[in-house]
Amino acid sequence: MNVFLERAETPWIPPTNLQLIGTFCFAAYCAYFANFGQQWVHLLDSANLMFHEAGHPIYGLLFGQGFMVYGGTLGQLTFPIVGAVAFWLRREANSFSFMLIWLCENLWNIARYLADARIQVLPLVGGGEHDWTEILSHWGVLTRELSIAHSIRVFAWIGVVVTLAWLLQTKQSQSTGQL
Repeated sequence: MNVFLERAETPWIPPTNLQLIGTFCFAAYCAYFANFGQQWVHLLDSANLMFHEAGHPIYGLLFGQGFMVYGGTLGQLTFPIVGAVAFWLRREANSFSFMLIWLCENLWNIARYLADARIQVLPLVGGGEHDWTEILSHWGVLTRELSIAHSIRVFAWIGVVVTLAWLLQTKQSQSTGQL
């Protein structure tokens, strides 16, 4: 626990101008492709899908068979969260922000999958059952899938905007010497 407290007092390494531009472009790319057209960010969502599928057996083994259905979503969130924690510990503002944007892009992807819980038009890997149909049915909220998905999308948008604002503020603090 002390390592986290000590790190919280360590100044952030601000982004270079090129890193800042790159991260803003990455965020714009993710936002556009995750929310418009096919709603698929090819490189990221292909990786997210692999992490999702790997999460089912991993979380199922860790927490039991009944938890396996949650493992897909948890699996795809695990990697950007672990990356964010690693860069937070290293105090690398740009890389930390990059991971948070990836996390938010994952949330857009999850919201799309969740919104499909009743209509089930998205193709599923290997056929199988729709995770979110099972999860939402279990909790008795299957008919609320669209409003839940909308809330997740809004949360992701807020996350991206706050992350970019924080990164910009970190960069501006460097120029004023307020790190």
